[in-house]
Order: sequence, then structure tokens, then C-alpha cells
Amino acid sequence: MLLVRAIVRPEKSGAVMSELAAAGFPAITKMDVFGRGKQKGITVGEITYDEIPKDMLLVVCNDEDKDDLVKIIIRTARTGQGTFGDGRIFVSTVESAYTISTGASGL
Repeated sequence: MLLVRAIVRPEKSGAVMSELAAAGFPAITKMDVFGRGKQKGITVGEITYDEIPKDMLLVVCNDEDKDDLVKIIIRTARTGQGTFGDGRIFVSTVESAYTISTGASGL
């Protein structure tokens, strides 16, 4: 199993979640987050914004579904030609998962 963490623009998160659900990935956790990327924030005139609001989407999937999931996120979250601030995707291994109500393991 893999955990896919996608940090996307807030205005894109609804579309990403809809596309993932339509593709068979309905279980998503969404969190409001703040941060900055390699460009170290945004400067508008004399003001620098170094904590940019983003949404973080968390999806646990089977290893063989990772490529499809990542492609959907990239396709849906990208703005125009792809610009700074479109987001980032991180993939990490999940050792195990359990359903609290039943105690069952797995997805």
C-alpha cells in the first residue's frame, strides 16, 4: 500500500477529489495547509507572502494504482501550462491499515 499526499491549489481540490472519486478512489482526506515551495513565497509589490494557502489531499492506494492516481492529480490540478504554485505530490509506503469499527486490516 502507498500513501499519496497531494498539495494543490485550494481552487483545484474539489475538481481533483471529483476526478479521483469517478476513477474509483473515493476515500480521500482533505486538510487546509499553509506553506511555500522552492520559490519561497510570492512577492506582490513590496509585500511578500511566504505562507501560501493550499489543500493537502491524502489517499491510500494499492501499489499498482499509484500511476493512475498520480496522473489524475497532475492532469486535474495543473493550471494552464503549469505554473509555480500548482503543487506537489509525495508518495510513501504504508505498512498496514486497519478499520477501527471492525478491526479488519487492509484497504
